[in-house]
Amino acid sequence: MRAIQLHQLVKGPDELKVSDLPDLQPAKDKYLIKIHAAATNFFDVLQIQGKHQQKPPFPWTAGNEFAGEVVATPTGGKANKFKAGDKVFGATLGTFATQVLVEEEGLRPVPQGWSFAEASGLFYTAPTAYAALVLRARAQPGDYVLVHGSAGALGLAAVQVSKALGMKVIATVNSAEKGEVAKRFGADYVLDSTGEWEKEARDCTPDKRGVDVVLDPLGMIRRSLKCIRWDGRLVVIGFAAGEIEKIPVNLYLVKNVSVSGLFWGMYATMDPQAVVTVWDALLDLITQGKVKPMMYTGSRFVGLEQAPAALKLLASGEAWGKIVIEVPQSKDQRL
Repeated sequence: MRAIQLHQLVKGPDELKVSDLPDLQPAKDKYLIKIHAAATNFFDVLQIQGKHQQKPPFPWTAGNEFAGEVVATPTGGKANKFKAGDKVFGATLGTFATQVLVEEEGLRPVPQGWSFAEASGLFYTAPTAYAALVLRARAQPGDYVLVHGSAGALGLAAVQVSKALGMKVIATVNSAEKGEVAKRFGADYVLDSTGEWEKEARDCTPDKRGVDVVLDPLGMIRRSLKCIRWDGRLVVIGFAAGEIEKIPVNLYLVKNVSVSGLFWGMYATMDPQAVVTVWDALLDLITQGKVKPMMYTGSRFVGLEQAPAALKLLASGEAWGKIVIEVPQSKDQRL
């Protein structure tokens, strides 16, 4: 197999190298997967530099999201959900490789009509968006939803899920190109995040009452309080803008708002049934064509050697959607 294996932390993506390693073998409790595409996440960039809370023991292989084909099922003798040849997507550490071992809980079937590359970035972003909107914000049809960072993979998932469930979407973006992307995925209104978007967001709502829901993966809660309606709901998903906000809690009291956080990764441990519920709902929306692929199409990255370029583009903030690395199974093969 080939993989980007780390024996020490690196300063940045340019230091990542592809190595030839022994092939993986079938395991008692894990599926052996042949990877055809690996999606990138911002925390991949942090992890290879030791700046992420998850710090695996060396040596370890980078990457956390993928899509591929089942080569072998677990050898433990239990009934398996998937069989050899099934197309799956999922998440686990070690996906910048041609092979990976994954537990069943980390796998889902590739949606009908989706390519490996398109499906490789579904596992984290789509359920996070759905859970933020439905489980935490308790959003309802007719609500006006303000989505920050709406041209990112998480934002585009939130835009699509909101529209699929009958809500109006106000999207903030930092460029005209990303604004066109947000509109293409269903945003009703697009605002410039580098300007005075608070008043503009209020003006988009009936009687300028303010938005009902705010989904924030950037760190924009304080400014969003200026355009949230009385009794509105705000959800903290992350701090991709780089700063963890410090907000006086009296602002929550004055506007009678609810602010909640979402750490989707903990649901598998703390509320496994919610994971099943969310995925059932999401896959139904995908089957209906209401959630479509969010893969970035401005550049194509083919081969594990292209991982540094893909990660640098992701870190630049210039791209939209999910940046994917296609993974040929040999140095000469092309998908």
